[in-house]
Amino acid sequence: MRRIGIGLAAVGRPAYINAGRERDLSAARSVDALRERTWAVLDAAYTLGVRYVDVARSYGRAEEFLAGWLARRPEVTDVEIGSKWGYRYVGEWRLDVPVHEVKDHSAAAFATQSAESLALLGGRLAVYHVHSATLDTGVLEDTELHRALADLREHGIRVGISTSGPQQAAAVRRALDVTVDGEGLFTSFQSTWNILEPSVGPALAEAADAGARVIVKEPVANGRLAPGGALCPSDARVAAIAADLGCGVDQLAIAWVLVQPWAATVLSGAATPDQVLSNVGAAGLMLPTEIEDELLDLAEPAERYWAERRARAWS
Repeated sequence: MRRIGIGLAAVGRPAYINAGRERDLSAARSVDALRERTWAVLDAAYTLGVRYVDVARSYGRAEEFLAGWLARRPEVTDVEIGSKWGYRYVGEWRLDVPVHEVKDHSAAAFATQSAESLALLGGRLAVYHVHSATLDTGVLEDTELHRALADLREHGIRVGISTSGPQQAAAVRRALDVTVDGEGLFTSFQSTWNILEPSVGPALAEAADAGARVIVKEPVANGRLAPGGALCPSDARVAAIAADLGCGVDQLAIAWVLVQPWAATVLSGAATPDQVLSNVGAAGLMLPTEIEDELLDLAEPAERYWAERRARAWS
C-alpha cells in the first residue's frame, strides 16, 4: 500500500473545487469539525498501510491538523511528509470569498513559508515542493531562490516542484535542468496525471529515468472520476468501464496510475474514511490489457481539461 499516499487538500480548509463536497462534508466545516475529519481520514489511511502524507501552506490548516495528529499518535514514526510552499491561504475559513489562495514564488515567500512549515512539522518534513511551478513565475530561473532551496537539501529535505496546467511538461523538463553546485536541485515531481489528462506523462518518465521521484496528484480529476462525479461523456465512459470490471470508478482511475512504471506514489484526495478505503482498494485491482487502448482514447486536450478545472467554483 506504500505506493498510495493521502493528500489533505480537501479536508484542510472549508472550500475546494472537488465535486461532491456538500455530500462529503455537509455543513460541518468549522475548524474543529475539519480537524476531526482530517484525523479520521489519517487514521483510516494509516490503518490501511498508507505512509505518505501530502499537505501545503495553502491548504488552510492542513499542516496544523497533521501536526496535531502526529502529536496525538506518538507511536506513528514511519510516515513520510511532503509539503508545498508558493501559495498563501486567504479564504478566512469562508465559502463565499472571491479568492481563496494567492500565488507568490518569491524568495521572500519561500523564507516565510518554509519557516512556518518547519515550525509545525520540524524534522518530520521530508519533501518540500514549489507549489504549481510554471515557467512564467520565474521560480525556475531564480538563482537566489535556488540557493535557498539547496540549503534545505543540505539539511536532508528533498526539494521538488508540483505542477498544474496545460504546460506541466515544460515545467518538469525545465526543473530537471536546474542545478546548484553541479547537482540537480529538484528531485521530486508532483504532477496531475489521470485518464483524462495524461499529457505530462512523457516528461514524468524522463524525470523518473533521471532518478527523481514522481508523485501523481488528482488521479480522480477532482471528483470527475469518483462515484457520482461524471460531468461529461468521457467521464461517464470511464464509469461504465469500471462497472464492467466490477470496481469503483475511483479504483479504476487510481489503478491506471499504478500501472505506469514511472509513478512512485499516487495521492488519494479522500475526504472521508470510506473514500480512503475505496481508493486504497485500487492497489489490488488487475487491469486487463484489452482496456488500455480504450482508456488512452479518453484523454482530453490539455487546454480543455484545464479550462474546465479553472471554471469550477469553490464549494
